[in-house]
Amino acid sequence: MSHQDLVLFGRVALAFALSFVVGFEREARGAPAGDRTFALVGTGAAAITAVTLGTSPQAIAGVVTGIGFIGAGLMFRQDRGVLRGMTSAATIWAVAAIGIVSGSGHHLLAVIVTALVLVDLELRQIPALRRLDARRYTGMVADDMAPPAPAGQRGARPPGFP
Repeated sequence: MSHQDLVLFGRVALAFALSFVVGFEREARGAPAGDRTFALVGTGAAAITAVTLGTSPQAIAGVVTGIGFIGAGLMFRQDRGVLRGMTSAATIWAVAAIGIVSGSGHHLLAVIVTALVLVDLELRQIPALRRLDARRYTGMVADDMAPPAPAGQRGARPPGFP
């Protein structure tokens, strides 16, 4: 194994470890994708970035686009039209970014981004940061953007809107 191969392996291994940690958090929270999925996405993004960065940087754009399709597959509508899986889709995208950053050799930035993603995911679980959860303030702020009235009822507002 050459020195360059060892460097590339280190970049990919770091991406694997960081992605697995984020996936572990998602798995523990019961998200639709878990540690293996996140580790695969981060590792794959790092491997493609590490190999193609100098010769074909547009391949990174392909990674980001492809991850968008995986994220879309994680989202689904539940009863009453509630969209589920948005956080997991966004986290998949962030893990791909972590892989890309690690694969390009920016190890410290990859670790910092991972830490920020984990803080964001755990925000509601950290007692000192619970005040930053916007759901606490939902009933206190009025939304002046009412949803459109149903067809045939122009001017009528749904219950709860002035």
